[in-house]
Amino acid sequence: MTRKKVKLAYITNDSARKATFKKRKKGLLKKVSELSTLCGIETCAIIYSPYDTQPEVWPSPMEVQSTIAKFKMMPEMDQSKKMVNQESFLRQRITKAEEQLKKQQRENREKEMTQVMYRSLVGEGLHNLSIVDLNDLGWLIDNNIKEIEDKIISLHLINKLLLLLLLLLHHKS
Repeated sequence: MTRKKVKLAYITNDSARKATFKKRKKGLLKKVSELSTLCGIETCAIIYSPYDTQPEVWPSPMEVQSTIAKFKMMPEMDQSKKMVNQESFLRQRITKAEEQLKKQQRENREKEMTQVMYRSLVGEGLHNLSIVDLNDLGWLIDNNIKEIEDKIISLHLINKLLLLLLLLLHHKS
């Protein structure tokens, strides 16, 4: 049975929120423990809860203090090397999404121009196209010609290598 995607929103029902907190906390501590075991690294977790007066720490208060002390002894540059706050995390996500959008728009435009090119090959005219469309179509055609030329060159090289191989085989026999 597959799980449905959980909507990330504040849980208004107190008992459901408390139950979810307990389950998620247990899962988080399990992941921290697995990370430590599988990767052989020092990890710790401090979880503040509205249901307890003291925070829960893993693996133990002494080990957490030791890990934090080691972290604080590191140069500030190393401490913050891979740290992100919510703002910088969101900026990174937005930048990545914008790059993906631009890539998809380029791919869509290339497919659109490919369709225009194929339609023109079967007799549909180019008179309806704008200057931008014509420029993009010209770029696509130039690109296709370059790919064809590159393929021809590689086929010529393969052909020459095969001929040399045949000559060597013929010469040995």
